[in-house]
Amino acid sequence: MKNVTVGWFEIPVKDMSRAIDFYEEVFDCKLSLQVMGDFQMAWFPWEENGKGAGGSLVYHQEFYETSGHAGALIYFSSEDCAVELAKVEGAGGKVQIPKRLIAEDIGYMGVFLDSEGNRIAIHSRS
Repeated sequence: MKNVTVGWFEIPVKDMSRAIDFYEEVFDCKLSLQVMGDFQMAWFPWEENGKGAGGSLVYHQEFYETSGHAGALIYFSSEDCAVELAKVEGAGGKVQIPKRLIAEDIGYMGVFLDSEGNRIAIHSRS
């Protein structure tokens, strides 16, 4: 059986500055604010080869406010996220964001609704 692993998580926020202050206070850490076009991300400290998944706070008005979902978004790791995305609708889900490039050094992502209405993302380097 193939391992299924969480490789990243995102917590949607409405006010990035307020959210950074909250999480830095609660976890006694420093988040790294990144502005990627119309996305704002504040990365939690993590080691790429360490234990557990990395993650961030994220703000993008259209991405979250039009989705109808306000929960955290987990990313499953994949060799090629197009493979799993191609199976979503046949299994009873709906693709929200087809495979798209995040950045050359980060890779690709896609988002779907599962059979229960949960938003799930997939990430792959290729």
